[in-house]
Amino acid sequence: SYGLSASIADVNGDGWPDIYISNDYSVQDYLYINNKNGTFSDKLRSNLDHISIFSMGNNISDINNDGRPDIYTLDMLPEDNKRQRLLQGFDNYEYFYMNLRNGLYYQYMRNMLHINNGNGTFSEVGQLSGISNTDWSWAPLFADFDNDGWKDLFVTNGYLHDYTNMDVVKYNENYFRSIAGEVEPKHIMEMLSKLPSSDVKNYIYKNNGDLTFTNKVKSWGFEAVSNSSGAVYSDLDDDGDLDLIVNNLNKPAFIYQNQGDSTKHYLKVKLKGLKGNTDGLGAKVTVFYGNKLQLVDQMPAKGYLSSVSSMLHFGLGKLKSVDSVRVVWNSGKQQIIKKVQADLILYVNEAEANGTYQAQKSPAPLFKAINSPIASAQKPNSINDFKRQTLLVNALSFSGPCMAKADVNGDGLEDVFVGGDVNTSGTVYIQQKDGQFKGNTTGFEIDKASEDVDAVFFDANHDGFPDLYVASGGYNNFAVNDALLEDRLYVNDGKGNFSKSLNALPQMRSSKSCARVGDFNGDGHLDVFVGGRVIPSRYPEAPESYLLINDGKGHFKDQLKSIAAGIKSIGMVTDAAWIDLNGDKKQDLILIGEWMPIKAFINNNGKLVDKTRSYFDKDYSGFWSRLKVEDMNGDGKPDLIVGNLGLNSQCKVSDKQPAEMIYKDFDDNGAVDPILCFYIMGKSYPYLTRDELLDQMSMMRPRFPDYTSYADAGMKDIFTAEELKDAKTLKANYLKTAYFESSKNGRFHEKPIPIQAQFSPVFTITPGDFDGDGHKDLILCGNINQSRLRFGKYDANHGIFLKGNGKGAFSYVPQYLSGLDLRGDIRSAITINNTVLFGINQDKLRAFKFK
Repeated sequence: SYGLSASIADVNGDGWPDIYISNDYSVQDYLYINNKNGTFSDKLRSNLDHISIFSMGNNISDINNDGRPDIYTLDMLPEDNKRQRLLQGFDNYEYFYMNLRNGLYYQYMRNMLHINNGNGTFSEVGQLSGISNTDWSWAPLFADFDNDGWKDLFVTNGYLHDYTNMDVVKYNENYFRSIAGEVEPKHIMEMLSKLPSSDVKNYIYKNNGDLTFTNKVKSWGFEAVSNSSGAVYSDLDDDGDLDLIVNNLNKPAFIYQNQGDSTKHYLKVKLKGLKGNTDGLGAKVTVFYGNKLQLVDQMPAKGYLSSVSSMLHFGLGKLKSVDSVRVVWNSGKQQIIKKVQADLILYVNEAEANGTYQAQKSPAPLFKAINSPIASAQKPNSINDFKRQTLLVNALSFSGPCMAKADVNGDGLEDVFVGGDVNTSGTVYIQQKDGQFKGNTTGFEIDKASEDVDAVFFDANHDGFPDLYVASGGYNNFAVNDALLEDRLYVNDGKGNFSKSLNALPQMRSSKSCARVGDFNGDGHLDVFVGGRVIPSRYPEAPESYLLINDGKGHFKDQLKSIAAGIKSIGMVTDAAWIDLNGDKKQDLILIGEWMPIKAFINNNGKLVDKTRSYFDKDYSGFWSRLKVEDMNGDGKPDLIVGNLGLNSQCKVSDKQPAEMIYKDFDDNGAVDPILCFYIMGKSYPYLTRDELLDQMSMMRPRFPDYTSYADAGMKDIFTAEELKDAKTLKANYLKTAYFESSKNGRFHEKPIPIQAQFSPVFTITPGDFDGDGHKDLILCGNINQSRLRFGKYDANHGIFLKGNGKGAFSYVPQYLSGLDLRGDIRSAITINNTVLFGINQDKLRAFKFK
């Protein structure tokens, strides 16, 4: 263990103090849960999805005022591009997965904010919150510095020398190799003399009250450079707001007098515990007002090698009093003081406590996990897409399992098709009278070498029985123009037996994403739009998409070039929907994709005409992943819910500062070089390290002989104007999962949804009235566990339940109340028999029952 700090708090709400320990280097942190018998058990892996790798100071505080303590750990990721490039090497997947095999955990170099879900799990949202990058940091302190009722964050920062500077690391490797291991003190001094110093600023953030923080370093007066370590807060001048004392290396300590708004109110609480614990350590103090609360634990040891004032502080904003103050002592005794005035010190004595705390029992959750009635599971694999194309933004081989439902045998019960993975065939599961399902792979085994990425039941040949269309996709296992990427149509004999229709489809060798059925030409025969997702090994070049016109007998021809030539290679399509946008009873088409704007095409005289600007206020270009059409506000008009990357990422975008994908074969070796660029502190930079650049293009070695020469380079510094001349550029200006409401004039307008929808990429959107109040709700699921190491896993979505009010507004229902508890990459979801089935990549189906 390389422990640097420890925090103590009751993280699981059972009334017993638990311990979080930060460990430096690759040793994982520990979350010791109190067993209530003098022993502790490390429950980190079952509680947290991933952690910091070089964990420094930590802090356990309730940052969102929900009464449950959250966990924050510090690491070493700089905010600015230059220091990121100087201090980071390449993504070493072999080393990372070797550590996992040897018992270590998923660890990434950045600060982590783990939000308590109330059910024994946490969702890590430090990047969404804006507090993930504070450089070589030590002490995190959460306290309400502006007295607005929300805990702000102060972080000390800096180290005398940049031991991890990559130029220094390379120099040291060569230097010690040159002396053949004969190390003497003078050699150590020679090494140390080459280390650059790193005076940096400390960080302070304002809590916005919505899980996000705003950097206030400049406006709150924290621009002095230093190398700071320990820090504490206390109201030194007794004026009702908290001041800061900061310890520095080779420099006098800082004392920051808080000169904030003196009209805001506060409450101080001074505890007097019994003999042996006179400060009341371990007590939990909660202030209640209206329907809000604030929780502060009496645990002065905070941050890093520091102890703050034992006087507890609550900012109250404009409130002149609070409804009540509850103190729960470590002994289990409780005191409640009602109608407390602001701007005073409330003294509470444990000797006067005559109540016993009883934790409120949570209501029964809406969903209950049950054994899946369908016994289907994907096998784990070791595919690494980044070995095929190093500079992919995200992996592309993990799209399944897909699911589709229909009554395939006419018995009045819905049956389910679960798509196959490579070397595993798809299966039709026939529902039995007892609600269980029996699998049948007959007819599908012949195509098990293909990967099923989407499936849809519809009557293709007009015989009255639902047939099955399966779209083929994938990335790592397939070549360009691979015959295994051909789609398939399986014809139903009416009894639930399927056989492959050999001549039904044209040649279609794109790697697909979706198949969407609609009668485009109004002839009574259902047609199919098929979206092209990617060209294996050629990301981000646009694959072909298809519009299959049905002759009424189950034979299809691709007519997309003649109907809408601009759609044929429009981009990396991820989903689509047929929808009557203009009320003319014709099927129009909406498309989404990666690095694509949402596109709207009107069905006009047998053509699909781009009318996007007639329906959307601007180009919403993103990493779109899923599209659902549903009337969510009960006005009879279709609304759109569209899944996107979310906001919990290093990549931040806007209309003025979009992310860009610039690509061509820069070094003329026949391979596409995709370079992701996005803005960091006001300037756009390629998001690749010098090592990644040189490994991809050896011609760059003489241009950037060391890490310093590369540290500030933008695209125009890396490439010549001639080299950039033929490069293509894709842009993304919008990363939020979004709800677009249809207005009276048919245009779609973005409406707000809870920030929890932005925790992680969304790949499934399931509408329904799950709580029985007559209004449609939403379940959003997704995640990306197969990610670039510098980005880390996207895994904060444990099944987001958004309760609808029937008017187009939604509220987040916490995990412990919804009952949803999903891990992994959810790629499909269907509702059947008051049960939601979730398809999870490389895992078994999960099932959750609702009333």
